[in-house]
Amino acid sequence: MKLFIDSADIEEIRKILNEGILDGVTTNPSLIKKAFEKYKKKSKKIDLESYVKKILKLCKEKPVSLEVVGNNYRQMVSEGKIIYKKFNKYKNVYVKIPVNPCMEKICANDADGILAIRELSKNKIPVNCTLIFTPEQALLAAKAGAKIVSPFVGREDDYIREINRIKFSKEDYFPASGFKKGRKILNDEGIVSGIDLLQECVAIFRKNKIKSEILAASIRNKQQFREAALIGVDIVTLPYSVISELLKHPKTREGMKQFMKDSVGEYKRIVRK
Repeated sequence: MKLFIDSADIEEIRKILNEGILDGVTTNPSLIKKAFEKYKKKSKKIDLESYVKKILKLCKEKPVSLEVVGNNYRQMVSEGKIIYKKFNKYKNVYVKIPVNPCMEKICANDADGILAIRELSKNKIPVNCTLIFTPEQALLAAKAGAKIVSPFVGREDDYIREINRIKFSKEDYFPASGFKKGRKILNDEGIVSGIDLLQECVAIFRKNKIKSEILAASIRNKQQFREAALIGVDIVTLPYSVISELLKHPKTREGMKQFMKDSVGEYKRIVRK
């Protein structure tokens, strides 16, 4: 399983990269804006395009997803081609395309995301299909040619609670097996949790021998990370705050304190020569 960082903060990316565990980066316009504004306070001469290029250079051949901002076929294809041409010097750009750019309940361009994926893929531009909330969306994106499909785990959990009017904080753990209200397990068209969404995507892809990679997005805590890994997804992308928690455990700290206390001077001299 590959580990990506969901960040455009060059300091966060560099730290995880230096630890030797990073396989790629996912970004979006909001993350880039936030990170650039922070970085510009230290280096006022840099512009946004140069900042994005610094991220790509730092990551070299590790994939970095850059998202379009258009919401129709023509805009997304045009922006995707510009992004790829402008930033792919280091051979690591993936263009992020929403599975469905429609922002209303009923509209004529539901398929524009799929059409854009197909057109960009024809031009050998690798696509990461984003904003996936159903296994069927993931399947159609893969059939259109997306190299990566990104189901949103945490946001699916949020939605299940929202439609059932359950008060929650985004940091609250949502059980992989579903959230019970009385005797009923809450669901979104049969999906009982974000992890369940991932599991169904993995099952469909493996059964049908689909080669597109499944990326678990919107992971909120290390327990969700573990559950995604157990399912067998290809990639998990995590914010820096969650990555930094993965190695922590109180018993590990306790053990270190005891080991240091018990280390005799003679043994220290042997290992430090």
